[in-house]
Amino acid sequence: MNNISVLHNENSIHYGSSASSFSSGYLSEIVYGGIDGAITTFAVVAGASGANLSIKTILILGFANLIADGVSMSVGNYFSTKATRDNFYKHLARENWEIDHLREREIEEIREIYIAKGFQGKLLEEVVEVITSDRKIWLDTMMKDELGLILEERQPIHTALATFFSFFAIGLIPLLAFVFSSYLRFDTQNLFFISCLSTGLALGIIGYFRSKVTQKNPWISVIETLGLGGLAAAIAFYIGVVLERWVL
Repeated sequence: MNNISVLHNENSIHYGSSASSFSSGYLSEIVYGGIDGAITTFAVVAGASGANLSIKTILILGFANLIADGVSMSVGNYFSTKATRDNFYKHLARENWEIDHLREREIEEIREIYIAKGFQGKLLEEVVEVITSDRKIWLDTMMKDELGLILEERQPIHTALATFFSFFAIGLIPLLAFVFSSYLRFDTQNLFFISCLSTGLALGIIGYFRSKVTQKNPWISVIETLGLGGLAAAIAFYIGVVLERWVL
């Protein structure tokens, strides 16, 4: 019966449990919101600088992008999280109905799940009896082992706000040199160089925290993040140069 007790405890886990220590927080929203905010805003700054636009124009374009893209990304995150939760509850309601109306079939499904795990004979029947005697454990087992679904416990509005504030806070960094340009005695090109350095530092830090989410080597994560940001900025800068020379 010790095996049954352990099994009972393992299947009593709350729907939102996860092996990742970050799943209950907002690190992924902070990381990806910050990366997107820094890269997209820096690309705008790079393109505008390549086109030799005025500081005022750079700030207008930069803040317009910062706010509009931040709202867009957070709204997308809201609906994505909401859809995940809605899908879970839809299937949970169906499993509830099936336990009430198709009980024997659902018991057989539990039996098949544990046969696939290697249980057999008397132990298998004891396991099935333990699970189907507790509705919550039964539902939890069906949701996780049959459907592969785990409840996203975080509220959509909270993940959306975490995404927006991270996007805005990190995305503001490429603009800071231009915001404080009246206090800095540098020309526009030097302001862009300062923006490059500050954005590179921000991307390096956020790239490190990205490695915590992806469980990748921190150096690889930092290099990938810096490389992506640099590539986007370089493309935007030279597009700005071409447009300024041939179009504007």
